Amino acid sequence: VPATRVELTVSCRQLLDRDTFSKSDPLCVLYTQRPGSHQWREFGRTEVIDNSLNPDFLRKFVLDYCFEERQNLRFDLYDVDSKSPDLSKHDFLGQAFCTLGEIVGSAGSRLEKPLTGIPGKKCGTIILIAEELGNCRDVATLQFCANKLDKKDFFGKSDPFMVFYRSNEDGTFTICHKTEVVRNTLNPVWAAFAIPVRALCNGDHDRAIKVEVYDWDRDGSHDFIGEFTTSYRELARGQSHFNVYEVVNPRKKMKKKKYLNSGTVTLLSFAVEAEHTFLDYIRGGTQLNFTVAIDFTASNGNPSQPTSLHYLSPFQLNAYSLALRAVGDIIQDYDSDKMFPALGFGAKVPPDGHVSHEFPLNGDASNPACHGIAGVLEAYQRSLRRVQLYGPTNFAPVVNHVARSAAMVLDGSQYFVLLIITDGVISDMAQTKEAIVNAAKLPMSIIIVGVGQAEFDAMVELDGDDIRISSRGKVAERDIVQFVPFRDYMSGGPGAGLSMAGLAREVLAEIPDQLLSYMKARGIKPPPVPPMPPETP
Repeated sequence: VPATRVELTVSCRQLLDRDTFSKSDPLCVLYTQRPGSHQWREFGRTEVIDNSLNPDFLRKFVLDYCFEERQNLRFDLYDVDSKSPDLSKHDFLGQAFCTLGEIVGSAGSRLEKPLTGIPGKKCGTIILIAEELGNCRDVATLQFCANKLDKKDFFGKSDPFMVFYRSNEDGTFTICHKTEVVRNTLNPVWAAFAIPVRALCNGDHDRAIKVEVYDWDRDGSHDFIGEFTTSYRELARGQSHFNVYEVVNPRKKMKKKKYLNSGTVTLLSFAVEAEHTFLDYIRGGTQLNFTVAIDFTASNGNPSQPTSLHYLSPFQLNAYSLALRAVGDIIQDYDSDKMFPALGFGAKVPPDGHVSHEFPLNGDASNPACHGIAGVLEAYQRSLRRVQLYGPTNFAPVVNHVARSAAMVLDGSQYFVLLIITDGVISDMAQTKEAIVNAAKLPMSIIIVGVGQAEFDAMVELDGDDIRISSRGKVAERDIVQFVPFRDYMSGGPGAGLSMAGLAREVLAEIPDQLLSYMKARGIKPPPVPPMPPETP
């Protein structure tokens, strides 16, 4: 059990400049190791900051801090040159290794380390700050406007944006929010934004919050207009004369006797509500509906040959069965009727041998549901003997099949999860993207488990963690796809110690947040927990 959750903030100073005409565009990637494993696995990425050698990254890493484990961390920095999520396509800027305990145990939980990894070059330094997260679940929604800000641009007015910092115990500040840029105005009205109260003040309502106002410049050298400080307690008073702030530029104030301010910022609205968790919805009765789709295309190899991914050995489960079991065993606990629709795609099916991309594994088109994961495995093995593996590999039909069910229950009482197990060679990329963009509006998530040794570039693209997926210029409103390569969990060859718990954890990790993002977008609150029936004497 993790002792506590810790939020890491990453900054760098004096990074290498890898771009010819502008400064580097840095991105930081965090890797962690599983207990007892030496393999580095990507944990997450910050955002990319354009044209900066001294970035303060806004996106934090939230880690479970286990006092009794040595939690090794590796931070890699890259200069991002294109939209590709593939790190080998970007310039490496250096790396640093440490443990989570090392950061937490440093003075003020602030660790500075030199970046290394490029022989003969000084790569700059990385600054890591850890802060324990309070368990406050409130989210504040704030909106600000400004008046008569200083004009900073030679042509046209300023392009103002604000940066919010919370203060730390040692008097330093940590960035926690950036507004959007409002172009060409000295009287901007910024969009309302929601921020966890934890991020603004970590539960301490009197902690100082510093706000800096800048004029945005394309080359990254934003001009400082001025600053003010406030606190959560003050902001919580809402719109009032208390929440009109003078924006002051200390350097101007020192120089000019008559200097008053560089404009004012006004809080237009303030609201706070408790953030609901995944468990609030599950306790309130939301059911997870689990559908399985299995890839029966010929690229998997002939099922009668031991080299095939579909080979049914009397001694051990094949990769498809293992993946199905690992994920299904966990998800079936959240599904009350334990009936799972199971589909196959990419095979010629009896009686007439036509190619189907959504055939029922149990042979019953009117009701493709199987009883329990055991029932799904049985139907899968029966199908393998009945159908002929063929092609092409089309995902869109099974995505649309589940989307049709999800579109019938939009009230939050049910949430649909589609598990696609595939060898990763996809033929209908454009149609699948369109299906996913449409499904992102519905109460559903898609998990893709890739089996075999293929390059899974297309699957990584569908995952949309780094670049949100789009189709015909329409961007998916939420990220609903999680892709996991099965081979990462096969330790020491097939059938050896499989990290099934690890696979299930990785596969299901994003479902709670994806469910929450649907509920939030639709304004669905969890129903109150039904009362316990009275004890019978």
